[in-house]
Amino acid sequence: MKTPKTDFVEILRTLARHGVDFIGVGGVAAAMQGATIVTFDLDLVHSRTPQNVERLLKALEALEARYRTPGAENLKPSRLHLESEGRQLLTNRAGHLDLPGVIGSNRGYDELLPLSLEQEVAGTKVRVLGLEAVIETKQEAGGEKDRAMLPILRRTLEEKKRRE
Repeated sequence: MKTPKTDFVEILRTLARHGVDFIGVGGVAAAMQGATIVTFDLDLVHSRTPQNVERLLKALEALEARYRTPGAENLKPSRLHLESEGRQLLTNRAGHLDLPGVIGSNRGYDELLPLSLEQEVAGTKVRVLGLEAVIETKQEAGGEKDRAMLPILRRTLEEKKRRE
């Protein structure tokens, strides 16, 4: 499957239509709160309850999701994959979707939920990680891309607080 430019709205609408509980994290969450960053995939932490994983599997089937790792391009995500804490790197007809089971210092959906807020994206309500929590999880992750993003995120948070 040739991967188009990621259509974040289509992915979010499909997940919402299937009733999937998830939180937008990373670059998209930061951009939705005013950070001037570019991201090419959608990072979401989902609830790993059996009922939610079942809804997520149906949504991923509707999106024609497959793994994007070399050698696994024909492999569909399974219940076992989605119930794990591991990072699922997927592609689908709407672009790239990353589903980490946990982020930062082992924070899953339940730990991130109180740090999230609801936002509207093209008429669809979604939960995204608050900007302070995005910064915290990027610091905890400590990857090169995460560290590079921190000055922009901190500056955005300062501006946001100044306006409030």
